[in-house]
Amino acid sequence: MSKTLVVMAAGIGSRFGGIKQMAEVGPNGEFIIDYSVYDALRAGFSKVVFIIRKELFEAFKETIGKRLEDKIEVKYAFQEITDIRGDKRYLAEKREKPWGTVQAVLCSKDLVSGDFVVINADDFYGYDSYIKASEFLDSNKDENVYASINFPFIVTASKHGSVKRAVCFSDNDKILKLVESKIELKDGKALCEPLNGEESFWVEESHPVAVNMFAFKNKFYDYLEEYFDNYFRQDDNEILKGESLLPDLIKEKLEKKEIVLKSVVSNSKWLGITYKEDLEELKRNINELIERGEYPKKLWE
Repeated sequence: MSKTLVVMAAGIGSRFGGIKQMAEVGPNGEFIIDYSVYDALRAGFSKVVFIIRKELFEAFKETIGKRLEDKIEVKYAFQEITDIRGDKRYLAEKREKPWGTVQAVLCSKDLVSGDFVVINADDFYGYDSYIKASEFLDSNKDENVYASINFPFIVTASKHGSVKRAVCFSDNDKILKLVESKIELKDGKALCEPLNGEESFWVEESHPVAVNMFAFKNKFYDYLEEYFDNYFRQDDNEILKGESLLPDLIKEKLEKKEIVLKSVVSNSKWLGITYKEDLEELKRNINELIERGEYPKKLWE
């Protein structure tokens, strides 16, 4: 069965100070997205869908699109503020950014016919992550069983400040809950401050966290649609100040026991850009991977 890589690339990183997805990280001007698609291709994916803003379309097509079009099927979906469900379309005039990651993934629905994996455009997940996601989708036949490709927190930490991650609590390989938290290292342990205002807690550096890499069966689009519709049934103030977020949807479905989410821990090196200072370190890490022979120096020869 065909597998699709869905790349969430509509956001702008305020702390990084620009469009993170377009930062050159490879020795020949490659973006993080290049390495993600390269690894996905090697792991058996046959299509990539980029979720972008319309104003980024030309930049994407002239750079990453041109490099990929003869190697994998490339599609684009547009995440727009005006894409509002039901009778709340007037709220678009009062909003400055799109409606969150549920909306982002839902934008790809008409372009994905089979199983799919969702990733952030500005995160480098590594080859082992795509292999494990691909193997999970190939072996799992249950339309309500999904996987989160996780990493030990320390692998995803930044030397330059706190980061936001979803802390995983599991029973064996089944995730019981994800707690979206602001996390910082203190004295060799990780202090987690839940974004929902609940009490802070500590975990070990090795504790698994989710970084928005999920493997889904196509059935999950039904849940996305339902959750996004329900988001616009709130009061206007709640709608405008919030976002419809993928981890919140997953949390709700886990609590209702409507889905099962497996924790699949990757052995890859995770790399990301949260702060400007992270960029040079990411470049160094990619060069080290190239020197070890894990990637060619020129990715798309």
